[in-house]
Amino acid sequence: MKFPCTGVILAGGMNTRFSGQPKAFISVGGKRIIDHLYSIFNALFEDIILVTNDPHKFLEWNIKIVADLFAVRSSITGIHAGLFYTLNPHAFFAACDTPFLKKELVETIISSIEQGIDVVVPQTQAGFEPLCAVYSKKCLKPIEEQILQNQLTIRKLFKKRRVKKIPEKILRIQDPDLVSFFNINTPQDQEKAEKMFKKLKTKDSSDELGPFD
Repeated sequence: MKFPCTGVILAGGMNTRFSGQPKAFISVGGKRIIDHLYSIFNALFEDIILVTNDPHKFLEWNIKIVADLFAVRSSITGIHAGLFYTLNPHAFFAACDTPFLKKELVETIISSIEQGIDVVVPQTQAGFEPLCAVYSKKCLKPIEEQILQNQLTIRKLFKKRRVKKIPEKILRIQDPDLVSFFNINTPQDQEKAEKMFKKLKTKDSSDELGPFD
């Protein structure tokens, strides 16, 4: 089933910790993160957008490629660009460095869209997950105002718009270990991701293992 919602992948720009390559091209378990995300998005969304400052590196995918409209390098500028170009009233956003994002979790989030709600965001004991969330086009103007005021914290937006929080107990129904929110920022994170991948493969055939460390 495809949803009347745009899917946006935030691919950012160069990453000096990975030889200047976008983190989207990091492989975990022999599969690039971008390929994993695209397979999920292609199953759920008709309209798919990728926000990047290196558009020529993503031409092999059948997606709309756009760039930030502001020179500031921040996740909030990527959300702004995605909302600016979306064809739908709402868009789901995911970061390009999340190798374990689960399709079922995304479905839970976008199925929670309601009339009058501007943001649908997961909330765990660790806090909000603003880069695995839904934003409505009504957020475009307040986000733009924040950027112009150099207020780049996404959570500031939540005080200005109507927000629906998805509690951890609901999230764990589809993602018991909340691995969807794990992201890779360093080579050490990539090493951890490989270990997590092996444990996930084992867990597919056995439910006896506990949560990730």
